[in-house]
Amino acid sequence: MTETIKFEVDSDGIALLTIDLPGRSMNVITEAMSRNLAELIEKVAGDPAIKGAVLTSAKPAFMAGADLGMLGAQAGSATVKEMYEHAHALNGQLRRLETCGKPFAAAINGLAMGGGLEFTLACHYRVCADDPKIQLALPEVKVGLLPGGGGTQRLPRLMGVQASLMYLLKGDSMSPQQAHKSGVVHELAPAGEIVARAKAWIRDKGDPVQPWDQKNFKVPGGQGAFNPGIVQTFTGATAMAQKETLGNYPAVQAILSCVYEGHQVPMDAALRIESRYFTRLMMDPSSKAMIRSLFINKQAADKLARRPKDVAKFQVKTLGILGAGMMGAGIAYVSALAGMEVILLDTSIENAKKGKAYSEGLVQKGVQRGKTTEEKGKALLDRIRPTTSYDDLKGCDLVIEAVFESRDIKDDVTRKTEAAAPELPVFASNTSTLPISGLAKSFSRPKDFIGLHFFSPVDRMPLVEIIMGAETSQETLARAMDYVGQIRKTPIVVNDSRGFYTSRCFGTYVMEGLAMLADGVTPALIENGGRQSGMPVGPLDVGDAVSIELSYKVREQTKKDLGDAWKPQPGDKIVDKLIELGRLGKKAGKGYYDYPEGGKKHLWPGLTENWPPAAEQPSVDEVKKRFLYRQAVEAARCMEEHVLTDPADGDIGAIFGWGFAPFTGGPFSLMDAVGLDAFVRECDRLAQQYGERFAPPKLLRDMAARGESFYGSAVKAAAE
Repeated sequence: MTETIKFEVDSDGIALLTIDLPGRSMNVITEAMSRNLAELIEKVAGDPAIKGAVLTSAKPAFMAGADLGMLGAQAGSATVKEMYEHAHALNGQLRRLETCGKPFAAAINGLAMGGGLEFTLACHYRVCADDPKIQLALPEVKVGLLPGGGGTQRLPRLMGVQASLMYLLKGDSMSPQQAHKSGVVHELAPAGEIVARAKAWIRDKGDPVQPWDQKNFKVPGGQGAFNPGIVQTFTGATAMAQKETLGNYPAVQAILSCVYEGHQVPMDAALRIESRYFTRLMMDPSSKAMIRSLFINKQAADKLARRPKDVAKFQVKTLGILGAGMMGAGIAYVSALAGMEVILLDTSIENAKKGKAYSEGLVQKGVQRGKTTEEKGKALLDRIRPTTSYDDLKGCDLVIEAVFESRDIKDDVTRKTEAAAPELPVFASNTSTLPISGLAKSFSRPKDFIGLHFFSPVDRMPLVEIIMGAETSQETLARAMDYVGQIRKTPIVVNDSRGFYTSRCFGTYVMEGLAMLADGVTPALIENGGRQSGMPVGPLDVGDAVSIELSYKVREQTKKDLGDAWKPQPGDKIVDKLIELGRLGKKAGKGYYDYPEGGKKHLWPGLTENWPPAAEQPSVDEVKKRFLYRQAVEAARCMEEHVLTDPADGDIGAIFGWGFAPFTGGPFSLMDAVGLDAFVRECDRLAQQYGERFAPPKLLRDMAARGESFYGSAVKAAAE
């Protein structure tokens, strides 16, 4: 028995190693667990009375993989040599397991991700519970890494190079059935029998030699630099990887190199190759930033780390939603999915039922794809009640207003709600631009009024931006965060401001694209430069999707609210011209793009007719820099103005809210990686050349002068 792994030997001389990390809901690879496993491998190998060993888990999941927090800490302080030694230690340990002379079998009782799956691949035999909900995957690429415990070498040797790349390069999961069919697991069995089946294999066969350690082993489907299939696979994979990543994700290229080089050499040499590439990624600033933002900080946000600690836990049992349009319908679905009763209110019962129909469509798709059952789907839909009566809101724990972005309409529904349900604990507005403090004036208890900004489509977008009004209480914040936790979304907390954080910064991406168009940059260069900078789509494309008409209305409302304080932007005249021409965006069938029926969308030729391209075009790098730096400098202004109070919220909100280049780790990670002094100098150049919108705020200048960074120890003091 060790602190993380239970050890027992049965009467047949078969050891059972049960991983059970204390104080954790899921097993992960920690230094203690790795050390304990090494001890027990030697115990099994050195005891003549032990025939072999079964590796399993005491928790519902088998293992989630490496503790990325531990890896991030190592990368932050280790030298390259030390990082390589850390990386190769796990490979050496698993290699010892598979060559120690005793057979090891894995009894996979639940989810096995990353290093958890790699542990099982090092075992000589794998029995998996026959449960389609179990996921087996090597998802490291999603956080800028590669599988560092032999995954890039063992998976190709089990299922073939081409098939393995499909999982390694995307990080997709496979079901037990898929894993069995492809040779990743040897046997499927009922959950209660997997340990017995694994022991039976050791007792009856128990071959302690892996296939790749046997003479004349061949990788399934072919191997070698001159194999026609391998040449074709890597030619296609390299081209496809470049098309998908645009060269922004070094982990993808590293995985390709690992598999290509490693599958041609013996396993020991292959593992050294993998460890070298793993080390290179761990020392890469983009990988460090991705680990921090996409895993460590997101995980903390998902656990409601920003929630006020002295407020009692709050549970929403009944939710009211005002407005059954796309946003309201999406909120209704995710809330009913979480088990809440939902009152879906609109101006007509037809509109309210149409909103519920959105959930009906999602349920139907889920049933067709085997993700839910007819019974569960019906129960979900029964929890959504369409209505036109505000009286039905009585007894709600929370009401979310999701009507049009009009202050008058929002004020009206807010007053009607409070009149019908005066005891309502919390009222929230799903607005993307209108200041919460102003909207709260329609509610008699502004301390109980808060902003909950969802993103469309709600059922797929993971982020909720929680906006604190000037008088919003900490109790209301805690309750709002508890609701977001119930629907399993990732919250960030910001203070009130026009456009808050996400809408305000996202808008700069679209407007910078229009500024370039006004400068004479060709539309194709604008769109391609946007994508190559790491954004999901080009600024003109996303401008069409959001709606040019909506952008125009938001701008006009802003002009009205700010009066003389409003400052025009270089792209305003372009928006005005398209509105004049009736080109309102994608829904209207024409905007910056044309959308011919039955044809492929294409950039509207009128863009170059109305805004002729300049004779000299900027470089792609300059276009990319304008996009990324414009968004980042606006994020810094949000920090200076206390809209943001934590760079982690800024990075999470940017990546998951509007798709800011994930490979950077977010705008604050980007500024840290560039170095604030260099970033400020470059912003000054951009401001001089293109306009004051690039001018760095005083916060950045002061931090740069002090040699600070956003993720350094002085960041909070600098932001105060």
